[in-house]
Amino acid sequence: QVQLLESGGGLVQAGGSLTLSCAASGRTFSRYVAMGWFRQTPGKEREFVAAISWTGGYTYRDSVKGRFIIYRDNAKNTVHLQMNSLKPEDTAVYYCAASVSGSRDERAFDSWGQGTQVTVSS
Repeated sequence: QVQLLESGGGLVQAGGSLTLSCAASGRTFSRYVAMGWFRQTPGKEREFVAAISWTGGYTYRDSVKGRFIIYRDNAKNTVHLQMNSLKPEDTAVYYCAASVSGSRDERAFDSWGQGTQVTVSS
């Protein structure tokens, strides 16, 4: 299992930027571990946001392409989500996730952080 701890959430105005960070421990960042970010709003299912493989390959949901950047530092066991041009609809609890299998497929993620709140005001 992988233990994940998110940080960096907060309140930001529309059009602003915020960077989320996730520190991993345990069975972490083996060459096969993929990392990702998901988000959830009340009454809705958790949805995929972005994922990155250990080699740096990445995937984004369409609504954040061109605005969000996912990157990782394997030496520091961290993954980050830089969020630019934020919109009120980006408001959610954001969760860091790990896929021990190494797959970036959103169904492959099996370890989760506790989440961090991001609120974008209009």
